[in-house]
Amino acid sequence: MTTAEVRAAPAGIEGVVARMRRLADTLPPHDGVAVFNRVYLTVTEEIARRLSAGAFADRVSATELDVRFAARYLSAVDGAAAGRRPPACWRPLFQLRGHPAVRPLQFALAGINAHIGHDLPLALADTCHALGLEPCALEGDFDRVGEVLVALEERVREGLAPELLDVADPLTHLVGAWSLEAARGAAWAAFRGLWAVRDLPDVSSDLAERLDSGVGLVSRFLLTPLR
Repeated sequence: MTTAEVRAAPAGIEGVVARMRRLADTLPPHDGVAVFNRVYLTVTEEIARRLSAGAFADRVSATELDVRFAARYLSAVDGAAAGRRPPACWRPLFQLRGHPAVRPLQFALAGINAHIGHDLPLALADTCHALGLEPCALEGDFDRVGEVLVALEERVREGLAPELLDVADPLTHLVGAWSLEAARGAAWAAFRGLWAVRDLPDVSSDLAERLDSGVGLVSRFLLTPLR
């Protein structure tokens, strides 16, 4: 994100929730970005509830991570609305958001893939830089957010595609090839890699760019038109 986009990020998790709710009110319900936004709003509301309940050991770092994480998605939304080219990880979703042969579950998983695979490693690194932390300090927050995501993924698969019980449906095989746990593990490894080369800007930039394009390829696969 640019400096201006970082400054424009919502203030606090309440600001993130409010911004996502406004998006939900303005986007057409069948729009692919709207499908993902509804999923992400549910996650963010649950994390906000757990923060208020004291479920996170360090509320400051957990809030910082959540806001920086969300800001990358919201920046992609704002960029696309302004006619700018989204990051490679988000490009397939924005390009195919209105495709009639792409099903809601595909939109949801493609958004989750882009956000977890690319945005999360960068948000983790940004949070460490901002708060002067080492990666180990965020591992607990990472795991707690992961618990929310795993529970939600199950609800998303059941709610958006009950027909997945049909083993002959191509969608069953397409989404079965993607795993949230695998994506989370790759995100943590990517974060550790980015943190290890943080003092080598050329290497860090190249690694982030390749991460972006690689995650984008997976999203493109998830959005294969099926009918």
